[in-house]
Amino acid sequence: MEFDPLLISRIQFAFVVSFHAIFPVFTIGLASYIALLEGLHFKTGNPAWAQLSRFWTKVFAVAFGMGVVSGIVMSFQFGTNWSNFAQMSANFLGPILSYEVVTAFFLEAAFLGVLLFGRDKVPRGTHLFAAVMVALGTFISSFWILVANSWMHTPAGVEFQDGMLHVRSWAEAIFNPSFPYRFAHMALASFLTGSFVVAGVSAWYLLKGHMVEANKKALSMCLWMILFLAPAQAVMGDFHGLNTLEYQPAKVAAMEGNWETQAGAPLLLFALPDQAAQENRFELGIPKLASLILTHKADGVVPGLNEVARDEQPPVAVVFWSFRIMVGIGLAMIAVGLWGLVLRLRGRLYQPGVFHKFLPVMIAAPFIAVLAGWFTTESGRAPWLVYGMISFAEGLTPSLTGWMAMASLIGYGAVYAVVYASGGYYLWRLIQGGMTDAEPGADEAGAHPKRPMSAGGPINPAMPAAPEKGEWS
Repeated sequence: MEFDPLLISRIQFAFVVSFHAIFPVFTIGLASYIALLEGLHFKTGNPAWAQLSRFWTKVFAVAFGMGVVSGIVMSFQFGTNWSNFAQMSANFLGPILSYEVVTAFFLEAAFLGVLLFGRDKVPRGTHLFAAVMVALGTFISSFWILVANSWMHTPAGVEFQDGMLHVRSWAEAIFNPSFPYRFAHMALASFLTGSFVVAGVSAWYLLKGHMVEANKKALSMCLWMILFLAPAQAVMGDFHGLNTLEYQPAKVAAMEGNWETQAGAPLLLFALPDQAAQENRFELGIPKLASLILTHKADGVVPGLNEVARDEQPPVAVVFWSFRIMVGIGLAMIAVGLWGLVLRLRGRLYQPGVFHKFLPVMIAAPFIAVLAGWFTTESGRAPWLVYGMISFAEGLTPSLTGWMAMASLIGYGAVYAVVYASGGYYLWRLIQGGMTDAEPGADEAGAHPKRPMSAGGPINPAMPAAPEKGEWS
């Protein structure tokens, strides 16, 4: 039995990147949240802020480490599976990925040590500075990665010479047409992901009566973020969609399931795209709404896939349904923000109820939305590695066989199953264990009264409470 090395390599890259994507999108938002907590503690001296920061810094460290591991594997594949692409694009992607390491990764790694181990060992101002630098490093990292990814979708500032891409304008290549929208879209997704995770865990803690005051603060902050950022993400998605319509019309046609170029195109709520027949089955849509959303005109023209050669069409069913999953979750996020606002106005935000039980369920929502969005944009680029310039087939390693690709895919799957199952279990135990007292003392003078289990001890009674200072000696 022979395997198609191109298909297996694409599956392998999608597998690795899917695991990798969920960690940066979480740690970027969480790092900024930790920096905010440290700033509030520095300004007010309220130990609740330090308590929250201490706990979420532990979560951040685990997620950051898992993201680094998957990121290394992702880069490694450029040489093993996509060596032609690596060679053809090296003049641009080589420096860009190097800038990410030099300007971001080193910054994050250096100050993460201070953030993790410097509390109570360095001045509070220095610890705050470390938190800010880690947050800044995550954004610098995302900047360079999104420069590279956006350039692959909307290449600019380069030209082919002797089978290789050469940069003629670094400014045009870096600030390519889709980059501003992608960067803003990802930044908002990161903040929303961090907000939903913190809100879900805080709501669960409130249901358990654990560290009530600190988790009230955390829940309130995150719900304000969700209330404003979820609609802002929808607006940014609209801008992103208009940009995609201009530069990648085939992707938009696949997202809409639109086969024929038409004015007043309907927004399809449900359809079963049949790519072989170049049509949809069982359509259910709202007349003219797709044209209104995409062109801001009810009779605006929406491009059809029939204008694209079949061998250059993206996989329509994948793009169509992943886009709808992303949008559906986005609408659910907006609903959560409004639900929280209603409870806040009625004075019932902290009363345990259905809302507090629902928020932990929504922890998974932003991660699913990120993956669905990634499938939409990356599958929608097919069959191009660099849109309109380098195809998947042209970028594949020439000597790669199907069995070699399958063996590495199985190997990655086995290793990831162990690594990420262990990491996920450790995160669950960390969250299950609950928060501990943030400071050596409950006030700035250093007093440290013992707390009862219901106020500050671990949620799981089988897990011992944090030892008092000096108890280990």
